[in-house]
Amino acid sequence: MRGWAEHLTGSGRAMARGSLPRYLLLLAQENLEFRLPEIKSLLSLCGGQFSSQQEIRINSPFWILNIPSEEMARGLMKRTVCAKSIFELWGQGKSAEELYTSLKNYPMEKMVLYLQSNSTYKIHIHAFNKTLTQEEKIKRIDALEFLPFEGKVNLKNPQHIFWILEDYGMDPNNIPEEPLDLYFGRWIADGQRELIESYSVKRRHFIGNTSMDACLSFIMANHGRVKANDVVFDPFVGTGGLLISSAHFGAYVCGTDIDYNTVHGLGKASRKNQKWRGPDENIRANLRQYGLEKYYLDALVSDASKPIWRKGMLFDAIITDPPYGIREATRRTGSQKEILKATERGTENHISISSNYHLSDIFFDLLNSAAEYLVMGGRLVYWLPVYKPEYTEEIIPRHPCLKLISNCEQMLSSHTSRRLITMEKVKEFEDKDQYSHLLDYQSLLYKGHNSFREKYFSGVTKRIAKEEKENQK
Repeated sequence: MRGWAEHLTGSGRAMARGSLPRYLLLLAQENLEFRLPEIKSLLSLCGGQFSSQQEIRINSPFWILNIPSEEMARGLMKRTVCAKSIFELWGQGKSAEELYTSLKNYPMEKMVLYLQSNSTYKIHIHAFNKTLTQEEKIKRIDALEFLPFEGKVNLKNPQHIFWILEDYGMDPNNIPEEPLDLYFGRWIADGQRELIESYSVKRRHFIGNTSMDACLSFIMANHGRVKANDVVFDPFVGTGGLLISSAHFGAYVCGTDIDYNTVHGLGKASRKNQKWRGPDENIRANLRQYGLEKYYLDALVSDASKPIWRKGMLFDAIITDPPYGIREATRRTGSQKEILKATERGTENHISISSNYHLSDIFFDLLNSAAEYLVMGGRLVYWLPVYKPEYTEEIIPRHPCLKLISNCEQMLSSHTSRRLITMEKVKEFEDKDQYSHLLDYQSLLYKGHNSFREKYFSGVTKRIAKEEKENQK
């Protein structure tokens, strides 16, 4: 089928096109760039594998996938927050007539199990980008009378649910009279969209200035292929939001942060109308809030620029959101000379003297750490801030031990964005790999990250000046 989803095959098996059951995936129309990497990652986690034989309509809410089994389809939906539902596809067409012809050609032996007289069912109508009247819905259901439904209709608790799905395109200002595509299928499972609300930062005990949105946290865990009994590490742990999503999927989680007060839940609160953090505002309490405390290993006060781990592969995934210098400072502990001076002055506190930690250095250290401490096949998932006018793929940090898997953009402003980078460890770490990625010409491009803060605020300043000028007119 032209323009449809990339072909999915069973692990390592080359199968003829169309030999696998076809499923229709209904996706949420948000975080569009993140959807395909999430679905690919989760299918590989379930034992499937994509091939690139066909195109995909990246912005469409309807994707057709060939998946080896219903069990794998259900496994996908137990994890995804980008997809709403999945259906066993019985028919499709560009018009009602084409849909009905397609349904009549669907093998009866695949239908009969769900149409028996001792079963109950209902039919649901879903139209994308158009609202149908009840009369129009009933008309569409009545038109399916040629299907041999022998069971009884049960609208409240049916055994089987069938969907008619109609696609009226992407333009809300130009809705066609007739749908562009129509589908009919048996509902299999819903995705995990409810997690976005149940894990909302608004109701979380402990938050900071940069606590990650719940939806993006789960997307990051899915891009990292986090699974039960994994060990997941966040070197810039903050209030632990990224630990929560990984722990939800059964992984054991730990992190480090340079900020003593954040790690221990002390100091000023980030919430409005609250001056100081309370006794139950800490990372452990966050996991306890969701019944996930048993997966919490620990959080340490530590400088991400300095190694603290023993040699060897320790982590199945490293998932993190490094500071960009906008809401949170980029800091590392200061030089020995500075620390000695502080000691001579008799300064005693829990906060080490810190110096500026350049963004380019943050990413070099992060990639080196991932290359050394990830297991083979383990994934690094992190956010990279970029100044859009200067962005090219060449500025994405690379490492000889890590393969780039995906690169997804989230807009921050008219001139800045951040990109969710997913990398996979494909080579054993050797000492010579530590600096090899600094030797090529690309290392000069990475230095451009160091001025991200200045470029970010220069854009903000220009926008404010422009607004003030317009208001004075």
